[in-house]
Amino acid sequence: MVQYSKARLDASFAALSDATRRGILVRLGRGDASITDLAEKFHMTLTGMKKHVGVLEQAGLVTTEKVGRVRTCRLGARRLEEEAAWIESYRQLWDARFDELDKVIEELKQKEKDDGE
Repeated sequence: MVQYSKARLDASFAALSDATRRGILVRLGRGDASITDLAEKFHMTLTGMKKHVGVLEQAGLVTTEKVGRVRTCRLGARRLEEEAAWIESYRQLWDARFDELDKVIEELKQKEKDDGE
């Protein structure tokens, strides 16, 4: 089984748990943006936006660079591969369980049909 970094997964999922932070990632997927631009787009204060960007930065999902008075944000180098693999392992587990449940349901339907004849 693949080994995952608990701290990294925790940080990523905590960062992704907020709709605003997911929106920031979508916005940065289209190109770099300043904290001010992001704050305006999401109708929040600069302080609030800095906190959201800080959470994303701690998770490695965003990087920032300050030039003069402007702090520019861009997507980080992390590609969420570890997180996707973790989710995939659980998807496979649930698929297998649902397949087994489907078999039980089919057996019960067949038994009911046989008993009715």
